[in-house]
Amino acid sequence: MSDLREAAMTSKAWPFEEARRLLKRYETKPPEKGYVLFETGYGPSGLPHIGTFGEVARTTMIRRAFEVISDIPTKLICFSDDLDGMRKVPGNVPNPEMLRAHLQRPLTDVPDPFGTHESFGAHNNAMLNRFLDTFGFEYEFISSTEFYRSGRFDEVLLRACERYDAVMAVMLKSLRDERRETYSIFLPIHPDTGRVLYVPMKNVDAARGEITFDDEEGREITLPVTGGNVKLQWKPDFGARWAALDVDFEMYGKDHSTNTPIYDGICEILGGRKPEHFTYELFLDAEGHKISKTTGNGVSIDEWLTYASTESLSYFMYQKPKTAKRMHFDVIPKAVDEYHQQLRAYPTQDAKAQVNNPVFHIHSGDVPDSHMVVSFSMLLNLASAAGAEDRTAMWGFIKRYAPDATPETHADLDQAAGFAVRYYQDFVKPSKTYRAPDDTERTAIADLASRLRAHDGPTDDETLQTLVFAVGKDHGFDPLRNWFKALYEVLLGQSQGPRFGGFIALYGVDETVALIEKGLAGDLAEAG
Repeated sequence: MSDLREAAMTSKAWPFEEARRLLKRYETKPPEKGYVLFETGYGPSGLPHIGTFGEVARTTMIRRAFEVISDIPTKLICFSDDLDGMRKVPGNVPNPEMLRAHLQRPLTDVPDPFGTHESFGAHNNAMLNRFLDTFGFEYEFISSTEFYRSGRFDEVLLRACERYDAVMAVMLKSLRDERRETYSIFLPIHPDTGRVLYVPMKNVDAARGEITFDDEEGREITLPVTGGNVKLQWKPDFGARWAALDVDFEMYGKDHSTNTPIYDGICEILGGRKPEHFTYELFLDAEGHKISKTTGNGVSIDEWLTYASTESLSYFMYQKPKTAKRMHFDVIPKAVDEYHQQLRAYPTQDAKAQVNNPVFHIHSGDVPDSHMVVSFSMLLNLASAAGAEDRTAMWGFIKRYAPDATPETHADLDQAAGFAVRYYQDFVKPSKTYRAPDDTERTAIADLASRLRAHDGPTDDETLQTLVFAVGKDHGFDPLRNWFKALYEVLLGQSQGPRFGGFIALYGVDETVALIEKGLAGDLAEAG
């Protein structure tokens, strides 16, 4: 056994814990289908969102962890429930009036309001595929419409006819009394209107594989359950899909967790083996409310990628998936810096530490080097002090701090510099609040300027931090964090910041002295 596999078998990293649990599923014999199947689902009534990314990213992390500890091949399926009826017209699409005429029809039978694809479902599926491809996920896409209409689901649908009462019994226990009276696991698609109907069954003929019902106008209709004439309600569909595909693993949000016994029970009734599950906590916005794609609170994929890299988002997704986390713009800088801290640590670690490092799971073991010789938080403070409008201005300072760095050799730093300027302009600059120093602070800050003017020694981070530290001690700041807080509030217009010695080394000694002079003169507070 390799050192890596041996370390993975005892790793406490959650992808390896899940992978080991999944491996136990095949302790006695390998899967008859020849591979372990991971699945994620997608509801194409809207565009892919940050939850979609999180689900596929986390599932991929478990999949890759499984591949480290096992030689059994794996597959990942992304299943789009595009045979679902369009229940309402989305608020963010063109030609909404045109869509209203197609309410309750399968999404793949609704015309595309964007005019680029054969249907609205096809348009959103294309968005999903482009979205997943952009992030480099390896997956197989399955359309629910194709799955039903091609006959791939027929065997399980016929079994659902045969075991209709047993499946209904599972569902009815979870429904209110009034809902039980009209509920059926089958949703027929009207042969004339093409609408997905929510109607009770008059008869389910297991021998013929047919259902009989009255449509909305009271006409009795009989349809075969096969060939895409009928779809399953979403909860039975979940379990039936597991049975039809022989799914081994699927994760979903906490809001699905109460349905797990329903999904499992239906899967087993229909002849399948329930998969392993992983339930993750939901994301919260700045106020602690659940993020919703319909209300648009929280941070979208596009918004995160406006200010930081894909890898930083993957790092955020990796962290404590069973803990609810605020997902707002202020978490981005911390995620970027922590991601690069882990990158820098990785080459120095042994196999046991590496498999517990988040970047192992973000990069599937092929971990790149970090060239972030300046932290993202420091770049933000540099952008603030310099009033930077673009990354070119940032590089004037970076080159002095790290003479060997170039945009070409330090692409991640170059990208981060651009992100930092954008983040500063949109979030930091509007909220900056400078203040005048009190008498004690004024005397100490003036002393710092004097010592910097007289300084003729090294200008590295540590030397300058020692100098700043000494000024604070000499002027009686206790605790010393009050000294640094004063520097941030007077000179940078914020209550927190980086190691100030590192900031001086990056921004420049002369430039910092000039900044202090502006702060003491009140120019910064006046401009702010």
